[in-house]
Amino acid sequence: MQKPLRIAINTGGGDAPGLNAVIRAATLASIRRGHEIFGIRRGYDGLLAGEALLKLDTDRVRGITYLGGTILGTTNRGDPFKWPIKDGDGKTVIIDRSEEVIKAFKRLRIDALIAVGGDGSLKIAQHLCEKGLNVVGVPKTIDNDLAATDVTFGFDTAVATAADAIGKLHSTAESHERVMVVEVMGRYAGWIAIYSGVAASADVILMPEIPYDIDKVCDKIMDREAHGRKFAIVVVAEGARPKDGEMSVRAQSFAGRAEPLLGGIGERVAREIQERTGKETRSLVLGHLQRGGTPTARDRIIALRFGTAAVEAVEAGAFGTMVALQRPSGIVRVPIAEAIAQMKRVNPDGDEVRTARDLGISVGD
Repeated sequence: MQKPLRIAINTGGGDAPGLNAVIRAATLASIRRGHEIFGIRRGYDGLLAGEALLKLDTDRVRGITYLGGTILGTTNRGDPFKWPIKDGDGKTVIIDRSEEVIKAFKRLRIDALIAVGGDGSLKIAQHLCEKGLNVVGVPKTIDNDLAATDVTFGFDTAVATAADAIGKLHSTAESHERVMVVEVMGRYAGWIAIYSGVAASADVILMPEIPYDIDKVCDKIMDREAHGRKFAIVVVAEGARPKDGEMSVRAQSFAGRAEPLLGGIGERVAREIQERTGKETRSLVLGHLQRGGTPTARDRIIALRFGTAAVEAVEAGAFGTMVALQRPSGIVRVPIAEAIAQMKRVNPDGDEVRTARDLGISVGD
């Protein structure tokens, strides 16, 4: 008989619809199998701050499946291997606090950690695993850019939110005969842009995988004008970049994060369209709206499957692995190192892009 385990779970990185569903599934599956499960607040922050673990039980997770966000809180600045502190001169220096994390798990008698996160959080989980911590990963990112899984929860909800917003812009764009440029999330992968743009009948979709030519974008808009369609909808992924140009970066680093803060490409594209075409152009950044709200049924189901599968992996001692959805097999386990080794990006020659082209949508090339 499996001995009772003490399992911890945390949520790291940007929030995504479906996190609470994972927490609920992991909690109920743990309890049914005779284990204890505890939540760590704000990634690893709560652990390093000496806060008590949150004991999870049926009452604590009742009714949270449909809620956005995470009851445990999250952070995208909580890397214990690269922890920012102020030195005596008030300057920010980076230190390694990973040993404190390992010691805290031992002190709290935690047998295994279920780490829920995207590529950044899973890299931290992998490094902790290499230091001897028993870890099972659960993939989470609205960007859908983890190659080891067919889909990540949060993506479907983000697409639905973006498509709904883009769709609502059609009437105001047509009424005012304007060009509306909508910037969506996605960083280095254009999945949200291509899915929401096609679903909402955008006229132009720009994404990181296909560097755009602004003249081609304007040609599409003026062609619509020549055919009596005096408005246009342009969807731009935040990581899109022009040919022979760079991504739009608001800051090279911020709040202890090494990755640049992307943003501004929507405004940049809108300004260039107006200068070249003379048409009144407005830009809109959907931003964190894509992370919020009630998860779709599809995201809930995927999250619930991942949560129970993670507990099964812990019981099996399959540490250093991440649960993933791979059709036709279903839920499988893959090494975390393999899961974070390659980013899943939109194939410029794939059926999603071919569909857009056949619908008359410009992708800027």
